[in-house]
Amino acid sequence: MSADERLLHRIENRVLTLTLNRPHKRNALDSHTVQALKAALVQARTDSAVRVVLLRGAGPDFCAGADLVEMDRITSMGPEKIHADALRMGDLFVQMRDLTKPLVAAVHGRALGGGCGLATACDVVLVREDAELGYPEVHLGFVPALVMTVLRRKVSEGRVFELATLGERFSAADALAWGIATRVMPANDFEGSVMAYATELARRAPSSVALSKTLLYDLDSLGFKDGIARAAQINVAARLTHTCREGVRKFLERKKRN
Repeated sequence: MSADERLLHRIENRVLTLTLNRPHKRNALDSHTVQALKAALVQARTDSAVRVVLLRGAGPDFCAGADLVEMDRITSMGPEKIHADALRMGDLFVQMRDLTKPLVAAVHGRALGGGCGLATACDVVLVREDAELGYPEVHLGFVPALVMTVLRRKVSEGRVFELATLGERFSAADALAWGIATRVMPANDFEGSVMAYATELARRAPSSVALSKTLLYDLDSLGFKDGIARAAQINVAARLTHTCREGVRKFLERKKRN
C-alpha cells in the first residue's frame, strides 16, 4: 500500500478530512502513514480552501497505535534508528501544534497507544460515546513518551502518571471528565455531529482562529507577565486585520440603527 493509499483526502465545506486508511491493521501508524500526515499538513497550511483539518480512521477503529511489526524491525537496528523513528512522530506532533488551522480528531472504536496520542495532539477531540481509549504501552514494557508532552498540558499530573503506569483503557465519558476529550457525541449520529461541528468551526474568522491557537500554545512556555505581553501583541495583530475592523464597523452600524 502506497503512502497515498494510507491516508485519504477530501475537502468539503472548507473542512479537509484526512482518513487513516489501514483498516486491516486497525489503522496502525507506520513511517509511511506518518510521512503522509506530515505532507498533508504542509499542503493544508497554504491551501485557502482549507480552514479546518479533520482527522479520522477508516473501518471499526480510529487507530490502534504504532505498527508493532515495523517498530520491532527498527528496534533491531539500534539506538540511532530508534531515535530517528521517535523524532519522526515527535516532529508530526510539533507540526500539528504549529499549524495555525485547527485540527479536530473524530475518535470512534478504539484509539490506543500512539493512536490515542495522535488524537490527544489535536486541538479538538470529538469522541463517540462508545469509544475506548488508552495508553497501554506499559503492558509491552514501553512508555507513552512523546504523547506525555501533550497529555501533561491537558490532564493533571497524577492522572497522567496513572494513565502511563497502569495502562488501563478508559471510556469516552472518562476522557471528557479528565480533559482529554473536548466533547462526547452520540453513536447514532456521530458522522453528522462531527461534520456539523467541523463545518461550524470553519465558518469562524480564520484570522481569529489562527491567532487564538497561536497565543494558546505560546502561553505554554511563558510566565504570567510575559504571557500578558504576548497577549497584547496578539491583540494588536487581531485588531489590525480586515476581518476585525469590518466586524466592529458592522456592529456599530447595527447599534446605531437600533
